[in-house]
Amino acid sequence: MDLVGACRAFVSVSEYGGFTDGAAATGMSQPVVSRRVAALEERFGEQLFERTSRRAVLTPFGRDLLPAARSLVQAADVLLDEAEAAKRKPWRLAVPGICSASALARLVAEARGHAIRLAPRIAGPARRRELMHAQQVRAALLAVPADEATWTVPLGLAAARDGGVRRIYVETLRLGRADPGPARHIWVQPEDDVPHIRDPLTRLRDALGLRPTQVVTSPELTAAAAEVLCSEDLLLCSRAQADELALAWHPIGETVLRRGYALTAAADGDPLLVETHLGDAIARCLGAGAQAGTGGETPA
Repeated sequence: MDLVGACRAFVSVSEYGGFTDGAAATGMSQPVVSRRVAALEERFGEQLFERTSRRAVLTPFGRDLLPAARSLVQAADVLLDEAEAAKRKPWRLAVPGICSASALARLVAEARGHAIRLAPRIAGPARRRELMHAQQVRAALLAVPADEATWTVPLGLAAARDGGVRRIYVETLRLGRADPGPARHIWVQPEDDVPHIRDPLTRLRDALGLRPTQVVTSPELTAAAAEVLCSEDLLLCSRAQADELALAWHPIGETVLRRGYALTAAADGDPLLVETHLGDAIARCLGAGAQAGTGGETPA
């Protein structure tokens, strides 16, 4: 038995003094209201109304039960209102700045198709973690090592001109004693200024004998890309970013570097909801080759 529906019918009939008027007030048909009240009476083993040809008059038992029935109906209405408000509440998600405006727009549009009002907030790796811990967002796409990631993004080196090679070897940037220079640089954007990417690249730099200044972390992607566009320098980036910047992208010859991302929720978040419905759209935003939940990689 639908207890709330039956109590709603009972309360309405008592307020309007009859089954016909009570049914009209609730938007139910009169036979439905009659069946629901009868079911309630059968469940309690007592009559709620004395039925006459014109009116339905509460019995003493009905009068005693009416306040509790009214409270149940009111509580159910509050619950329904809260549920609607929760569905309308923006689902704030901290995302990397590497996500293009078009990809984010498609992600938000796809989320609406699943009744999720997604509100992306662009931030760097450290700031995304801070926003999540401060519960200023419901979840964040955190930068994690590739072996802990749901989505992975292969990184390579991009140049203003295609040198006609399949891979770029970092050792080719080393200056010899007789080399007049200038030294070529590898520019690291803020999204990749994280230990699991920065540290292996630094170790490779030192092992190959490059100068410390030849690997440079830029405070913003635009500045780093501008340096590459007007020089022989290289940008550490994904293939998707290189295509967007009209740069020639190549894998790194000596090592494999990957961005890794995992969707992590704050206390009021539910990452499974977003990951299940929007995993592919998130992968497109990140320029990732991995599908949500696989941790694997497919060719970009």
